[in-house]
Amino acid sequence: MLIVGAFTQDNGTGSGLHARDEKGDGDYSARRSGLVRALTSDVDDFYSQCDPGKENLCLYGYPNEAWEVALPAEEVPPELPEPALGINFARDGMNRKDWLSLVAVHSDCWLLSVSFYFGARLNRNERKRLFSMVNDLPTVFEVVTERKHIKDKPTVESGSKSRNSTKRSIDGQPTSNSKLADENYEDEEEQGDTFCGSCGGGYNSDEFWSGCDNCEQWYHGKCVKITPAKAELIKFYKCPSCMKKARQ
Repeated sequence: MLIVGAFTQDNGTGSGLHARDEKGDGDYSARRSGLVRALTSDVDDFYSQCDPGKENLCLYGYPNEAWEVALPAEEVPPELPEPALGINFARDGMNRKDWLSLVAVHSDCWLLSVSFYFGARLNRNERKRLFSMVNDLPTVFEVVTERKHIKDKPTVESGSKSRNSTKRSIDGQPTSNSKLADENYEDEEEQGDTFCGSCGGGYNSDEFWSGCDNCEQWYHGKCVKITPAKAELIKFYKCPSCMKKARQ
């Protein structure tokens, strides 16, 4: 299956669409790497190129992890969303660190806009996987300002989807006797953030799911060969990954 972590078709300007397999870092991370380098290791070169005396300049990150300070695209509308225009004008009027932080924030906005641009062509599950990948990486702003990237706990670990509700029926309702799990059961929209630890597919209330009591990862019943009837007989379920680790 192709995942949207990557979308590149280089025509000389570094824009376009290309799909790579799910093992690839992808277009987003490559463009992000170029922007991070411009604002960190290459910052002196980047700073000197952003001359306030020049015309409106933009900072571009390319799929080959390169970066460039250049004028915006001339075609209207552009092939891809354009980054912030005129980043050079505020350079001398701000503290250098504050200016770099501002450029970093605008760079993150541009990366997200490019992701949404391509995400519009994807199906629901592909978009979820793309934006999950995006959210797993520190933002350019976090890197530039050296802020710690803190990942939220997965939705699957919330109280309503705890180990007390690891087994579900075909209609998506918990089969556990836990009253807490029954009362706090999340609606399907929130459940949509759950992905199968085996195939990566998104949550669907029409399918039977089983959760690992050890790592709390969720799986399609069919992916781990667990049926509703079998799940009822399992008091403490360990997924294949945890079982493999236990044997090592």
